[in-house]
Amino acid sequence: MKKSLLSLAVVAILCFSCNSKPDTFSIEKNRIGNLTYTTQVKDLETVFKNDSIVKYVPGGEFTVSINEIEIFEKGGTKLLTLSPSKVMDSTAVIKTIQIFDPRYKTSKNVSTISTFKDIQDNYKISSIDNLINAVVISVNEINASFTIDKKELPSNLRFDMSLHIEASQIPDTAKIKYFFLNW
Repeated sequence: MKKSLLSLAVVAILCFSCNSKPDTFSIEKNRIGNLTYTTQVKDLETVFKNDSIVKYVPGGEFTVSINEIEIFEKGGTKLLTLSPSKVMDSTAVIKTIQIFDPRYKTSKNVSTISTFKDIQDNYKISSIDNLINAVVISVNEINASFTIDKKELPSNLRFDMSLHIEASQIPDTAKIKYFFLNW
């Protein structure tokens, strides 16, 4: 009797764990909600069946390389902007995802409303790139890039792009301007 109850419990646990779906707003290394690094453009209608998908259709000679797909909730809230690996190819996979909605969070609770301290406390920073108006913090552990506006930095770091900026020079309270996943 005990063995049959134990067997039944094990089977039930296996069934429930196999059927569990990822959280719609969770961010992992190769997944964001139900979207994975192998999802093709043609599959987006299924992945985001409850949301609105806006695909940019190039129309002029200067817009041929624009390749963005925006995802909105039915209520109008912008969730994500996806960039496929190839223009106008339904079999292309998603290359870059820009996250707009703060409900998207990593397993360590980092989102678009987090600060530099949240990133630094939870992840090993792989690199910091000094750009014209921003610094980009890369975290290879989750294939993410966080952009922080240089207005958040001390004035002596804002204007010289040749400076090598260290994590210790970025204020803990610096807010994330953009949050990207790169596959």
